Amino acid sequence: MSPDATTDPTTPVRTLDGTLDLPLVGLGTYGLRGEPGYRALRDALDVGYRLLDTATMYENEDEVGRAVADAGLPDVRITTKLHHEHAGREEEFLERSLRLLRVDVLDLWLIHWPPGGAARPDVWERLVAAREAGRVRAVGVSNYSLAQLDELTAATGVTPAVNQVKWGPALFDAELLAAHRERGVVLEGYSPFKATDLTAGPLRAAADRHGVSAEQVVVRWHVQHGVVVIPKSGDRQRQARNRDVAGFALDAAEVAAIDALGR
Repeated sequence: MSPDATTDPTTPVRTLDGTLDLPLVGLGTYGLRGEPGYRALRDALDVGYRLLDTATMYENEDEVGRAVADAGLPDVRITTKLHHEHAGREEEFLERSLRLLRVDVLDLWLIHWPPGGAARPDVWERLVAAREAGRVRAVGVSNYSLAQLDELTAATGVTPAVNQVKWGPALFDAELLAAHRERGVVLEGYSPFKATDLTAGPLRAAADRHGVSAEQVVVRWHVQHGVVVIPKSGDRQRQARNRDVAGFALDAAEVAAIDALGR
């Protein structure tokens, strides 16, 4: 497990910018819209999720904000993302997100994709300015390459706290993970189940040994690597199952076998 991931498996977090604790297991919210989406989000909060990941393009910031406000929980972290096509309109869309999410300060704000395929330090500067103004607690990016991360750092002196990418056992890259750690960037993985064949031998073997599902093995594998993971589900039982990974740990041989799926 990463040095700054807690050793307490019941409350694993990564700390961003030395101040913001981000749960290692959160909920992806893509597609959770309208009243069914709101109810699914309330279910997720009820079963213990304390990190909800949304984005402007998901068109569900209102549902996320209403669910969090109605739940009345003090420790929920919310991530939203600036769509790459909205580069140059950062202030407008930050105001919109804050209003829809019903918060005065956003926990984590990401650039969703490199605008036009480029790193765009000018866009990054405006996210950093929002953080410095106290409107956002931490800022980062999504789907950026290492070279693009380095370009932002070189241009502004500020390295993104997070890079959210598609991640899972079949995409495991030890060098890429190590490179993020060397830069002090927290790797966050989306689509963890879509990224991997859940019937793969190492996943099934670990699931059978520990009496859990292959999905739980995948989530636990992320946790033990210190990678934030945001599986998506609108079903309360699956939400609870996916988050329930504190009662077992993968041994070194199991982790190595699952890592090897990425080779």
